[in-house]
Amino acid sequence: MWRSLLASEDRNADEVVTHAFVRDVELPLGAGRAALITLDNGHDHTKPNTFGPRGLLELNDAIDRVAARDDIVAVAVTGKPFIFAVGADLKGVSSLENKEEARLIGRLGHDVFRRLGELRVPSFAYYNGAAMGGGVEIGLHCTYRTISSGVPAFALPEAFLGLVPGWGGTYLLPNLIGAEKALKVVIDNPLAQNRMLKGRQAYELGIADAIFDSADFLEESLAWTARVLNGEITVTRPEVDKGKAWDDAVAMARWNLEGKLHGAAPSFTRALDLVAAAKDRSRDEGFAAEDEALADLIMSDELRAGLYAFDLTQKRAKRPAGAPDKSLARKVTKVGVVGAGLMASQLALLFARRLEVPVVLTDLDQARLDKGVGYAHGEIDKLLGKGRLSPDKANRLKALITGSLTKDAFADADFVIEAVFEEMSVKQKVFAEVEEHVSADCVLATNTSSLSVTEMAAGLRHPERVVGFHFFNPVAVLPLLEIVRGERTDDAALATAFATGRALKKSCVLVKDAPAFVVNRVLLRLLAEIVATVDEGTPIEVAERAAAPLGLPMPPFVLMGLVGPAIALHVNETLHGAFPDRFPLSDNLAKMVAAGKRGVYLPDFSLDPEVVAIFGGGTSPSTEEQVLDRALAALADEIRIMLDEGVVAAPEDIDLCMILGAGWPFHLGGITPYLDRSGIAEKTTGRRFLAPGTASLPA
Repeated sequence: MWRSLLASEDRNADEVVTHAFVRDVELPLGAGRAALITLDNGHDHTKPNTFGPRGLLELNDAIDRVAARDDIVAVAVTGKPFIFAVGADLKGVSSLENKEEARLIGRLGHDVFRRLGELRVPSFAYYNGAAMGGGVEIGLHCTYRTISSGVPAFALPEAFLGLVPGWGGTYLLPNLIGAEKALKVVIDNPLAQNRMLKGRQAYELGIADAIFDSADFLEESLAWTARVLNGEITVTRPEVDKGKAWDDAVAMARWNLEGKLHGAAPSFTRALDLVAAAKDRSRDEGFAAEDEALADLIMSDELRAGLYAFDLTQKRAKRPAGAPDKSLARKVTKVGVVGAGLMASQLALLFARRLEVPVVLTDLDQARLDKGVGYAHGEIDKLLGKGRLSPDKANRLKALITGSLTKDAFADADFVIEAVFEEMSVKQKVFAEVEEHVSADCVLATNTSSLSVTEMAAGLRHPERVVGFHFFNPVAVLPLLEIVRGERTDDAALATAFATGRALKKSCVLVKDAPAFVVNRVLLRLLAEIVATVDEGTPIEVAERAAAPLGLPMPPFVLMGLVGPAIALHVNETLHGAFPDRFPLSDNLAKMVAAGKRGVYLPDFSLDPEVVAIFGGGTSPSTEEQVLDRALAALADEIRIMLDEGVVAAPEDIDLCMILGAGWPFHLGGITPYLDRSGIAEKTTGRRFLAPGTASLPA
């Protein structure tokens, strides 16, 4: 049945098959002979091992061969260099056409993997490299597991994409390490923008029984296997508490999930339900429940949106639309940073760590300068204390970051970025001063969040070298970099900006020089519409709850408090100046800023009564549903206008920016798939943003 339905040449011709090569290994210490299965798709580490139907069937055939032998004492599974396996072939998953096919792919994975735990001899998984999803799960079916200390990424990321760990993960993992630790891997980490574990972290959670250095990992794993088989080593694991501790862990995870997603992502809820039920289910019942969950989720819009988002972040982000030829980029051997405030200090640290070139900050007085350089040095010391840097590397990085009261320190810089007050006249003055000291080829970058790059460069002798380089806070964490091309920015400056962004390990998107660019423009249109409903009389808490179905990382007014009402007002004023009809100014927001309020909430997260009073007086309140409909219509309108203006090349770039710069949920696919699926796009603008089936089930 599997072979006819799932492994036909026509349906799976594009599958990159992960082969299962079997070789015999004589174990040390006279322990006997083991059969070692190596997973390898024939490509280097840039194309990781994945499991599609044909690969699963080939692994099944390999297990058939080793199961029939009576001359081996163990079976082990490992991966090709640097890669164990990273799960299901997502392209193949998206091609499944109905629920029965989706259920069968779940059953196939279960039926093949479980055989490793049902052999007449013990089985061993050697996690030699990156392991995710099904790559983690195949090891969970084995009797024992070792892991390399060099494993860079270990995760069950399925819920992040719109699936569940469906090949044993939600049953085997909690029954191995307990519900609390398992939920960290299955729920918490995917919820935290798909956080990954390192090899040592996976070992400390109890997922692996032993950990070895990467240099001689296979040799050490084989020696450890021999000692286990000889009885020299007895593997003991803590007993899993299946009473109150399990229930409490599930309850806490459910409370956390509801607080963050409000039921907006079905995959997380489904995964949590499976872990909760794994306490009392048999293995067969647990696996059958995973099959059913996979079938439902694979045939859902949420998964297709998640796969669309995954494709954007893995492919489009690496090949930015409209970026100039890489060969035009100039080499950057020294960086200048104008300013020594928090943002400037974060930038200096990032440039020094990623580029490993000298970075010099300038500011108006020695105290500010010392504080900025001191911050960067202090952060390096923190990394040293955490063991993330060697003492030698920490000393070298600190030596790279220096300060100067005069801008002649930029004379030999190839790239200078300003991070001063968000005021056009201030930035123009700064660039004019910098231009007096730098070479004609030095790129001048601005970290402005909303101001015109073209206007900023207008008075310079070489406006063609000015480019927008908009980071998001915190600089070290958020991966998006909006690269803004001014009207006179040339290809060499732009290519240098893109090359520098890549070297900083940021995902770069080319943006037209338009007010507030992409992320801030979209977020401010959303916020402006919601604030307007509060001005009209809608209670703050009602307006706040209205956005819950979007599953955003934080509600609108919490976000405003994080960014700062003054900054939100400033960007709103910039947008109001450009588009007064769509971005009205809120007098109440201005009063809130004038009153020195940092947000609508007090430290205990209760509403500040003084802010409530400031926003009081409106006579036309809206319901949550009305606020949401109005906000979504505004978003659809603004995004259509941005695309018509050519702010970015395509809707995909809007979604990429919102996912990477604003934490927009993967399960929505960004913003445009949600607007399409909900019908808001067509209702508001007369057409969809994406073709049917692009980020949803095929029509």
